Amino acid sequence: MQPFYPFVQYPFVQQPKQTAAFPYMVSVFDPVELLGQPVTFPFSGRTAKNRFLKSAMSERLATFSTFDPDGRGQPTEELVRLYETWAKGDIGIIVTGNIQIKKDHLEATGNTIIDRDLPSVYLQEWTEVARAAKSQGSLVIGQLSHPGRQVSINIQPYPEAPSDVEQPSTGGVFFGRPTPLTKDGIKDIVNRFAYAASVLHRAGFDGVQLHAAHGYLLSQFLAKRTNMRTDEYGGSLVNRAQILLEIIAAIKHAVQNPSFIISVKLNSEDFIPEGFCTEESIMVAKLLEIAGVDFIEVSGGAYEQITRSSRDQPYTVENREGYFVEYGELLRSHLHLSKVVATGGFQTSHGMADVISRGASDIIGLAKPLTAEPFLVRDILRGEKKKVKGDKFPESPMLRFVASAAQMAEIGNGQDISDFDNAFHVARFIAKMQKEIPAAISEALFS
Repeated sequence: MQPFYPFVQYPFVQQPKQTAAFPYMVSVFDPVELLGQPVTFPFSGRTAKNRFLKSAMSERLATFSTFDPDGRGQPTEELVRLYETWAKGDIGIIVTGNIQIKKDHLEATGNTIIDRDLPSVYLQEWTEVARAAKSQGSLVIGQLSHPGRQVSINIQPYPEAPSDVEQPSTGGVFFGRPTPLTKDGIKDIVNRFAYAASVLHRAGFDGVQLHAAHGYLLSQFLAKRTNMRTDEYGGSLVNRAQILLEIIAAIKHAVQNPSFIISVKLNSEDFIPEGFCTEESIMVAKLLEIAGVDFIEVSGGAYEQITRSSRDQPYTVENREGYFVEYGELLRSHLHLSKVVATGGFQTSHGMADVISRGASDIIGLAKPLTAEPFLVRDILRGEKKKVKGDKFPESPMLRFVASAAQMAEIGNGQDISDFDNAFHVARFIAKMQKEIPAAISEALFS
């Protein structure tokens, strides 16, 4: 699920100037008109019909078998129905939940999987997902991921990672000590990402997003805390980013279609000691632009960070919305072509449009609001809504993760969506969860 992470102030952030790079900075603007503008990507040449992006959330609506890995990861009718519903919401870009590239290395049970070692790559099923998500003119992007060390010991007791730095147990989830990947193992990972991208391309997807945030494998390579290697994949930041750049090159070679979008989800900061920092993030983003990445979705934090930080509220400036807007503003000033997506913490159409008008982001990413209101974007663009739906949950990120997962399952099954802005429904949901915790919490990993 999309994580709830604290936002920190970056005192060195410069305010963007009103130049050609920021053509939408105006003192008075129409949120509907601004958010409804199309966005054309610099390298693929593809155009999103508006400035909204549905950010990745782990749907967990694929098949899963504990004892037979070959029975895992198949997209289901429920998953197709979920994306068909979001398509009707008029979202410019729809990013799927994290598709795993190895059948026995999963973020959670119920993940979708594209693995060349499976008896089937489910091409027909992925074609149905693409058809559903694109049915109303949205661009559909498949998020590809590998959890690295961040995989429950119940799923994979022998994880693989850049180095043998063990993931601390968190929220009732335990992790095995990882085995450092060999150079051949890294090459295999690169090829698996490229293979999964080629399958999605054949299925009709418009592009892929590489998950290099939130403490998963590619994020582990980027961070000094989890990358202790002394070869060409460790040490300097360029070396630590090497696997990510090799994956991008491999995808281009495998797909052979210049209009296929490549994007990356990247942390602004890990918020843990020796973690990926802001300065490094900007440097990596520049490398990604050189590599031809169409857009970078900015986020922050890692699963480990949940138990390490006492800060539990996002930091905002001047009542601005968005957890990572200040970083997006900084990053955008360093990029010339690649687009920036800011995701998380948006509450009003005016706040979203303000971020665009100030040049802090090109695109607005929404996650949990779209599980409560799948037609939210459509209603905003029609001028029928100006604010996202609230909820009556206590301050518990984990509860919100589980609640959003429950709402996605309801949409996928064609059921009414639980109204968590109703205190009675929240109380009933919490009571149900108390019977299932810690099992439910142990599944509440994010994408």
